Amino acid sequence: MLPFHPSRHTTLRWPGAGLVFAAGLLAATLARADYLWIQPEANGAKVFAGELRKPLEKLPALQDAKAVLPEAGEARYAQAADHFDVPGAAGDTRFVATRIGADGVLTYYQARFGRAQTEAVNDLELVPTEPGGNTYRLIFKGRPVAASQVNVDTSEGWHRVLTPAKDGTVSFTPYIPGLYVLEVTARVNNGSVTLNGKKYDDVRHTATLSFEIPR
Repeated sequence: MLPFHPSRHTTLRWPGAGLVFAAGLLAATLARADYLWIQPEANGAKVFAGELRKPLEKLPALQDAKAVLPEAGEARYAQAADHFDVPGAAGDTRFVATRIGADGVLTYYQARFGRAQTEAVNDLELVPTEPGGNTYRLIFKGRPVAASQVNVDTSEGWHRVLTPAKDGTVSFTPYIPGLYVLEVTARVNNGSVTLNGKKYDDVRHTATLSFEIPR
C-alpha cells in the first residue's frame, strides 16, 4: 500500500442507499493516502504518484492501468520510472489503476484532468456542476455522494480543506496561477471485492481532479 499520512480523511455517504464510505473510521495513521494525479505536458500529459508537492521517485506496483481520452476512448501510454506518459492527451483526460498492498488492501486510483465535462466516467469522480465551474459534486458509480471533506493542493504550495454544503457540493474560487489537485480518499464500508479469484475486504478509492489556472 502507498504510505499514508495523518491529518486528512473523508467520510462519504450515499443518502437512502445504505452505502457508507468510511475513511473516518480508520486509524489516524491511515487518514491520508497518496494518490495519482495528471498534469499537462508538451504534446500530452504525465501521471505522477504520491502528493503534488512530494511525488514518489519510483512508481508503486500498479495493475490494470488505463488512460482514457475524451471522444478517443482508451489511449496508449508509456511507463517511466516515476511517472506515466500519455502522448496526445488533451481535454478531460483520465487515468485509472489498482494496487494490492502487502497488507491485503485493494486500492482503486482514479485521476482526472480538466473541468469541461460535467459527467463522471470513473467510478469515483469529482465533477464540476458546469463546464469550467468552481463547484463540484462527488459521484460514485453514477450517483452523487457527500464527502466530509475534499483536499486541495496547488503547485505553489497552497493547501485548503473544503467542507461540503448541505447539497453535498464543494466550492472554491482558484485565484493563484498554477496546477490544482482536488483529492478525496475513502474506504468502502462492507464493500468487499473479488478480483482475479481473490476476495478483498478492505477496499479503498482515491480520486483526484486536477486543472491549471494560467499565469
